[in-house]
Amino acid sequence: MNIDLKQFDVWFVTGSQHLYGPETLEKVAEHAQEIARSLAHSPHIPVNVVVKPVQTGPESIHRLCLEANADDTCVGLITWMHTFSPARMWIAGLGALQKPFAHLHTQYNREIPWSEIDMDFMNLNQSAHGDREFGFITSRMHLRRKVVVGYWQDDDVQSSLGAWARAACAWHDAQGAKIARFGDNMRHVAVTEGDKVEAQIRLGYNVIAHGVGDLVQYVNQVTDAEINQLVREYSEQYEVVPSLRSGGEQHQALREGARIELGLRHFLTDGDYKGFTTNFEDLHGLVQLPGLSVQRLMAENYGFGAEGDWKTAALVRAMKVMSAGLDGGTSFMENYTYHLSQNGMKELGAHMLEICPTITRQKPSLEIHPLSIGGKADPVRLVFDAEPGPAINASVMDMGNRFRLLVNAIDVVPKDEPLPKLPVARALWVPRPDLRTAATAWILAGGAHHTGFSQALTAEHMEDFAEIAGMEFLLIDKNTTVSSFKKELRWNDLYYLLAHGLR
Repeated sequence: MNIDLKQFDVWFVTGSQHLYGPETLEKVAEHAQEIARSLAHSPHIPVNVVVKPVQTGPESIHRLCLEANADDTCVGLITWMHTFSPARMWIAGLGALQKPFAHLHTQYNREIPWSEIDMDFMNLNQSAHGDREFGFITSRMHLRRKVVVGYWQDDDVQSSLGAWARAACAWHDAQGAKIARFGDNMRHVAVTEGDKVEAQIRLGYNVIAHGVGDLVQYVNQVTDAEINQLVREYSEQYEVVPSLRSGGEQHQALREGARIELGLRHFLTDGDYKGFTTNFEDLHGLVQLPGLSVQRLMAENYGFGAEGDWKTAALVRAMKVMSAGLDGGTSFMENYTYHLSQNGMKELGAHMLEICPTITRQKPSLEIHPLSIGGKADPVRLVFDAEPGPAINASVMDMGNRFRLLVNAIDVVPKDEPLPKLPVARALWVPRPDLRTAATAWILAGGAHHTGFSQALTAEHMEDFAEIAGMEFLLIDKNTTVSSFKKELRWNDLYYLLAHGLR
């Protein structure tokens, strides 16, 4: 499932008014086109940037916003007020707009032309107060948006707009997305549950339940020829242990893993699903727990959540979309166990089987080992270590009156010693600011043990996505203290109790 963000457009919309005359409006249009071209060619911005006519009246603004709503390739708008653009003109359009938007607060010229500046220049270059007028009406209407301030040619400005554009693409992708849930939520686990109806209303995606028998029907229809071809692909891409190779005593287990992958792939393709969950308590008809198949499908940009965790499946899919084309991988992850050494505390992340191989540069080892839960045959899986470097862990929780997106900035580090008896893919990291503070804040926030892990994304991407989605956003990073984090939690609780009354 390839993700090409160049299939999407962001509209560059410039505001002005007729007061300044046709010559000024011509200049405004020229400058808008130049800025839009620059953004379109920026390596930081992954989408097409399409310049729209300068907006000078309420009718055209309203019509443009309705056109954006109806355009399947438009994921959002970048707005900029070159001159003063009276904000009452924008009320009807912004009230109708259903696409996210970013407000770029910039100006065409980088510096004041000290010896030449005159009133003609001043009339043309009024972003300093034109954007404030626009900012007032968007605040007055309580509209969610990202504000980016700086010169339009600078890397930091373009990077910030690029992060927002990626989040807008993920939001666009989530609208109507289907998440397949094989079986129910496992056991009596609380944090992996949530309100699926509210998620569809607020976040756009649709969680559809299937009995595992629906998947088994597809698995049983897989042909030997398909399995043979996929097994050859395994041997080319991975270091296959001898027992799983052709003629090895456990080769049939590899074929069963391939059969499950092919059946699962066909099921997801036929149903047009973008993510899925599994449940190791509900495997009737499957020879082994899907492990290798989940890893490979995640590498092809499907979202995944273990043990019925549909919120994390949708989150991983959104993170896959946001990270398309960036260096570093994205995976489902679980906070598993600690290294509480006095020489430095660390955390080991893993899961039974389902970690995406995009997070390593190693050639994964394709292995088979016993699994002490699930009551099925030994499953095949890819084993590897995550690549060291900065990363994030993100988790979505249903807090009852809102969805909360919690992010912890982390640093993946090499393992201290080999792990010869741990037959799963894994990542070892140091949370920022430190494990004690990060874990305390995570637990105070009710953070889940399942996460979306990414080496490609930053907290900015996730915050932009939360802003678009209307989710609460909490960040644990180098600046976090437990005291300040507690206050933020209390303030947020009060805000969300009052928020509906503010609209």
